[in-house]
Amino acid sequence: MTAGKPEAHREVPINYYTVRLNQGASGWDVQILRPSGAVAFTRSCSSEAEARTFASTVEQHIYWLSPAKFEEYYRLHEVDT
Repeated sequence: MTAGKPEAHREVPINYYTVRLNQGASGWDVQILRPSGAVAFTRSCSSEAEARTFASTVEQHIYWLSPAKFEEYYRLHEVDT
């Protein structure tokens, strides 16, 4: 930062992916939803605690990462469930 001049702020694209937890007959699932609402990724979990922990991590990544980096990290361009 130069004295008297504010730092330039970088524009970060908004990530419109969302995460959803589901409790079904066979246990818990965490789904990553595309901006369109379509399921992009599903992970089965052995317990509610595991599902909530994974979902929380995904939510943090949605907030921190650009859509392109998020898709790369979760390999969403390769996965279609």
